[in-house]
Amino acid sequence: MINSTQAAWEPSKDILQNSRLGSWMRKLGFSNYDSFYQESIKKIDWFWQEAVQELDISWFSSPHTTLDLSRGVQYPEWFVGGKINVAYNAVEKWADNPSTRHRTALIWEGDGQEKKVYTFEQLNTAANAAANGFKQLGVKRGDVIFLYMPMIPETVIAMLAISKIGAVFTPAFSGYKADAVSARLEASEAKFLITADGYYRRGKIVNMKQEADKAAGQSHSLEKVIVVERIGGIGSWSSRDVAWKTITKNSSDFKAVETDSSEPFMIIYTSGTTGKPKGTVHTHAGFPIKAAFDAGICMDVRPDDKLFWLTDMGWMMGPFLVYGGLLNRAAIVLFEGTPDYPGPDRLWQLTDELQLTHLGISPTLIRSLMQHGTKPMETYVLSSLRLFASTGEPWNEKPWHWLFEKVGNSKIPIFNYSGGTETSGGIFGNVLVKPIQPANFNAALPGMAANVFNQEGQPITGEVGELVIQQPWVGMTKGFYKDTDHRYENTYWHRWKDTWVHGDWVIKDSDGYFTITGRSDDTLNIAGKRIGPTEIESCLVSHPAVAEAGVIGLPDELKGEIAAAFAVLDSSYESTEQKKEEILTYMRSRLGKALAPNQLYFLSDLPKTRNAKVMRRALKTVFLGESQGDLSALVNPEILEEITALREK
Repeated sequence: MINSTQAAWEPSKDILQNSRLGSWMRKLGFSNYDSFYQESIKKIDWFWQEAVQELDISWFSSPHTTLDLSRGVQYPEWFVGGKINVAYNAVEKWADNPSTRHRTALIWEGDGQEKKVYTFEQLNTAANAAANGFKQLGVKRGDVIFLYMPMIPETVIAMLAISKIGAVFTPAFSGYKADAVSARLEASEAKFLITADGYYRRGKIVNMKQEADKAAGQSHSLEKVIVVERIGGIGSWSSRDVAWKTITKNSSDFKAVETDSSEPFMIIYTSGTTGKPKGTVHTHAGFPIKAAFDAGICMDVRPDDKLFWLTDMGWMMGPFLVYGGLLNRAAIVLFEGTPDYPGPDRLWQLTDELQLTHLGISPTLIRSLMQHGTKPMETYVLSSLRLFASTGEPWNEKPWHWLFEKVGNSKIPIFNYSGGTETSGGIFGNVLVKPIQPANFNAALPGMAANVFNQEGQPITGEVGELVIQQPWVGMTKGFYKDTDHRYENTYWHRWKDTWVHGDWVIKDSDGYFTITGRSDDTLNIAGKRIGPTEIESCLVSHPAVAEAGVIGLPDELKGEIAAAFAVLDSSYESTEQKKEEILTYMRSRLGKALAPNQLYFLSDLPKTRNAKVMRRALKTVFLGESQGDLSALVNPEILEEITALREK
């Protein structure tokens, strides 16, 4: 592994004593993380009961049983008998309290730097108005409402309103085209679609409604389309369309209904890389509590903090931002724009002007910002920042060190965070009561019984294996929506008895630190030698000429598989054959001839999703000319032609 084992960040005495995790551990009688963690995965019902109390989760009726496993570990029932509502815990209870109703709940910044701010009282009033309007339209408890929305305040308002009614929302990536929206719309059997006429991206209008209209035209279940006029004056309207502004005029009080703990509030679809998209079902006492725990206890989000994540509501980190922030009475920050428009200083400007305390990014984003150097941030004082959070993909050391040292002045911890849509949050993280090393994870998070298995199902240390989870947790998906062919069990539970197999390759070292080397299905097997693409990519971007890299496996008659690399060069270098050979030689010297890429291709960009995650599958299927599956999550589909041109050379 290309990885340093020396800690880059050490917790101060103040953090050990006064962080939310540190003080909670002491309250429960634990002086070190490892003993606390072991107890959290042995006594899972005790642990999650304590977590709910520490988070001050409010119940209409208290649960009589914390955990019921009578249906097996695949289908745990948490907080049995409890009555709860996520909208009450996120906004209503803060709005009802005179001491908190005027605190900031939501800050929005548009692509053109326009801003809106909502207090908890104002956000609750807006959610009441939407709930009254939705109910008048015929939305009932249990109905599915599809959200195809940009990152604007009405998106969060709709989510809260739907939960107040006891209905279920399913969010989709705002950059999807009609076919991808249609596939998820049909799978969810939604009766209502909420969309916007458009949004702004890099100063240009993106017309959402024309895509929504095409998708709606293919739906067999849709009754009404509710349209937020973000742009105004664009697109045509049909008889099924209803303007958001006309149905949200009645802001009289709308109390959140009392729902069962296990009642669904959200169906969020995985990216659907193979077959049909899978709708993960999440409950009122599941996803929101896990998100609140990870953000509040693990990332140290506190009341009045300002939490921002560069994401989309169609990805898991969008709802995570909403509930992780609001349940902790922190302000959440929504951003319509892009982090490098109108200039490469936009993210640092946002951080400084809004006084963010928690900044959520991805490694790919940092690699792209690195190309501009430190000059864009020189005019900003990032004094409010307490934590960087990172998710979406594994780190390479070079961008990790750049963020930690150049942006954070070697003082701000990077909370590396990895989990999934189906887990409601993190499996691994960088807990603030332990030292943090570059590019890996210092712990499995409390309550997450993570382990690493070899191919025989035995726990291993010091070598690559399958990431597994050996106990259920709060936030575990209730299964897949309308799952008639046991896809849920076959996806996660079929390999080893009562063991969740997550699909990541991981190494656990002797100190209990974890490194993710890639997805199981991304792993290259070169002449019997397994290597994760991230390891090769880390080597590639350590060359001064390489800004970004993506690595895939290609079939080979002799070795079974060989590595092919795609690189985006730093702007100060030219893409010449000489430079290509120089980089390949460098790779051989670092990785050895057996594992180094045989082929290197230069691209102007890599195929990416909205949250700046490199889509290796797009690289591979397009380059090989294979069936591409669902690539609708790409924000730069024009790059596919460039990849095709490389194949045809």
